This record gives sequence, C-alpha cells and structure tokens, in this order.
Amino acid sequence: MGSHTSRLQRIPTLRVGRISPSSHGWLRSACHKFGDLPAPGYTRVVLSEAQRRDFDQRGFFVLREVFTADEVAAVRAAFERLFDTAQGLSKTGDHAGAFFVIDPRAQGPVVVQRVVWAGGMEAALLRLSEDPRLLDPALELLGTPACEQLLCQAHFKMPNDGVAFDWHQDIQHRDKGGDTWRDVNGRGSFVQTILLVDDMNHENGPLAFAPAEAARFDARGRLVAGSVDPARCVEVVGRAGDVLFFGPWAVHGSAPNHSAVPRRVLINGYAAPGANGRFYPGAGACRRLARDPSAVSR
Repeated sequence: MGSHTSRLQRIPTLRVGRISPSSHGWLRSACHKFGDLPAPGYTRVVLSEAQRRDFDQRGFFVLREVFTADEVAAVRAAFERLFDTAQGLSKTGDHAGAFFVIDPRAQGPVVVQRVVWAGGMEAALLRLSEDPRLLDPALELLGTPACEQLLCQAHFKMPNDGVAFDWHQDIQHRDKGGDTWRDVNGRGSFVQTILLVDDMNHENGPLAFAPAEAARFDARGRLVAGSVDPARCVEVVGRAGDVLFFGPWAVHGSAPNHSAVPRRVLINGYAAPGANGRFYPGAGACRRLARDPSAVSR
C-alpha cells in the first residue's frame, strides 16, 4: 500500500447533514422492498438545486438513510454469500455470472478485492440497482430518460485485509482510449452510486474525496499522479443505508480497514446511452434501464 495509505489516513472528515424526513417526503413515499417493482404512480426522486450543484462543483453528494435496515440486511446477506463463494476460488476470474477479483493468501482467508457484476450471481443486487431511489437521481444527473448500467460491484474491506485504493478518477476505468468512451452529454456521461452496506467510519477505510483545488490536472482534466494535497481532502463517514453519488471526474481514494469490523459497499454505475464502447464482464452487464413512465415528479 506504501505511502498513499498514510496520506489518506490524515485527512479531515466531512459530515454531510442528514436529510430531514419532513422536508424530503420522497424518502418515505419512494421506499419499498428492493425486490419489488415500483407501484404505478410512485413518487419520483427529484434532487435539490444544492445537490445538483454539489455534484457538478464538488463532484459528489450524499443522501442519508435511503435504504432501510431490513433492505441493507438483505444486501449484507448477499455479500456474505459472495465472500463465502470466493473462499473456494483459487484465482481471479468468472464464476457463476460474476467476475471475482481475489488475492489468495498462503495463510488465512482469500482476500476479496471486489466482485464485478455481482448481480450476475446475486439477482437481488441487480433488483436493487434498478430501484428508483438510485436510478431516478442517476438519470436526472445524466439528463437522459434511460441509461446503460455498466457496474454492479461488491467491494469488500474486511478487517486488516490490506485492501486500499490510491487517489484516482473513475474516468480512467471508463475511457481506455480509441472508441471505448464518448462524453455524449458534455458532463462526464457517467454517474456512480455507492451504497454503504456497513457503517463507514474513520478506522475502517472510509471513502475520501479531493476537491479540485487540492490536486493538479492535465489538459484533458485527468489527475496528475502524486499531485493530491491530503490536508485539503475530506473523508465521508456514514451509516449503512446511506448512498453517495459522484461523477467520473471526482478524485477519490480510501485507506485500508484497520478496524475490527467489515467495511463493504455496493457500487452501481450508470452511463448515458451512446457513451460506452467497451465490453464489461458478467452475465447481463451493460443492460439498459429506463425510468418508469408512470412516475409522478415532486
């Protein structure tokens, strides 16, 4: 993990204010079990001007208490089945509709870095990824009535497993050159969501974001390696059920989990139609999702 680990651990914390149920009634009206289809005429999630501004200017925002404890418990159970499956694998590769990225160790459990298109093995995770509490804000940010779902990833940080992510932008994973990516909406054409499956705190490797003024970028807007000033960055802490939304240009990273409890997240990624030209592994990856036309905006 090297020097980036210590840099990430010394950054301050951002605590985004909790959403008030009285001022955001959609949290109650939009809630349903993620395995269910939305009822006709369900209330569509509409972002505030401040949230859209945070996405455009800061690169991210957080919605609090989006999913209930019971819903998160079902996601956590799916993660545990994925982790158990990984313990029987010997190398990174496709398995049962998903793509497992693992690090087998001579001693101890297999380190699971991530499961790509986890919903290919755990269908409940795909059902969650089309939930209007995720999909509607993503489509609003993309400015399109439909999207291509590129990601449904289970990310694991088990206690002291050493998994960490240095500062990066997700555009480097979307755009591999040539015809692999086109910014069709002029604003990145990609929205990523992160559902906290466990509470995320200072000790268990929380996600950290670097504002634009805390780093240097090349002429294409790509992060210059080693340019992030960790003293000006922020950590995001939260409770299981909270959801982060961010774009492909947001600079972020995370340190290892030094706590005694897991820190797991479910990542879903939505692209504007026509943006992606790449193959993504997993049974059913790159599927098309659209907003329910019967939804009522508020």
